[in-house]
Amino acid sequence: MELKKSDFYYDLPERLIAQTPIEPRDCSRMLVFHRGDGTIEHRHFYDLPEYLRAGDVLVINNTRVLPARIYGNKKSGARIELLLHKRLSLTDWEVLARPSRKAEPDTEIVFSDRLKAVVIGRGEEGLRTVRFSFDGVFEDLLSQVGEMPLPHYIHEKLEDRERYQTVYAKENGSSAAPTAGLHFTPALMDKLSASGVEIVKVLLHVGLGTFRPVKAENITDHKMHSEYYSVSEQAAERLNLAKKEGRRIIAVGTTSVRVLESSTGNDGMIHAGSGETSVFIYPPYEFKSVDGLITNFHLPESTLIMLVSAFIGRERALNMYRTAVEKEYRFFSFGDATLLI
Repeated sequence: MELKKSDFYYDLPERLIAQTPIEPRDCSRMLVFHRGDGTIEHRHFYDLPEYLRAGDVLVINNTRVLPARIYGNKKSGARIELLLHKRLSLTDWEVLARPSRKAEPDTEIVFSDRLKAVVIGRGEEGLRTVRFSFDGVFEDLLSQVGEMPLPHYIHEKLEDRERYQTVYAKENGSSAAPTAGLHFTPALMDKLSASGVEIVKVLLHVGLGTFRPVKAENITDHKMHSEYYSVSEQAAERLNLAKKEGRRIIAVGTTSVRVLESSTGNDGMIHAGSGETSVFIYPPYEFKSVDGLITNFHLPESTLIMLVSAFIGRERALNMYRTAVEKEYRFFSFGDATLLI
């Protein structure tokens, strides 16, 4: 059956789009969906330890979000916004420029006395390649002039930048947060570890695919942006041992799913290494390494709701979302969580 973008639509009242994060982090609500019989429970994220057992492996993405939205001016005074997408070298980045018509090749942009850029390449849909020149440490300068790249549907100002980071964020490089991880607190992580849940770190730098809507009505025509991922030798060994012993692998977020599915070979083994992935997961898809998933509620007709639909079934996913709307869950990046087991 050929699936269309409209097959993944659901109606969402705007008032349910979360504008600010819940405090404490683990007090968000959690809809639990049981894949075996399709039943639903309504809990809170701090109840997560009740659903995990000793030996389960929780796979987290320890990427860290850069203050990747920066504003500069051309020599003419015209203002340009750049959203950093992917680092290409020490000085070169792929970025999304707005307005793109003002960022043609050879355009010079000044962000501060110590940070400047020149456009050196032109891509599709507003993408540009820019070369930065800077006096000092690039990340330090970026933290001074940049803003956290919150999604377009969040209109409230973020008072604390760290609330758009997971508590285990470490490796700089993302243009958006792996938002399923925002619900964890250090105390909850410690409680899970003490109960025998194994925590394994992988890496995927979240790029522009998070911001890019599906425009093609036939979803197979949609092209995913590639994103950098990495799996260490130790992580691969621990995951493969868990698979061999029949223990559950539970991914925290769709980004962790993309890492696991991209690094699993035809032999069923997870292979260490790094590279680019543009895997697009939609029904029907046979998961190779994921037994459970913690994720947020995603935008209608997005690649992420398509991934969830592949994991639990499209009709079940849409019914789960309708239930969440009726129960007035909070949606999207700062919203509530789902546990799919």
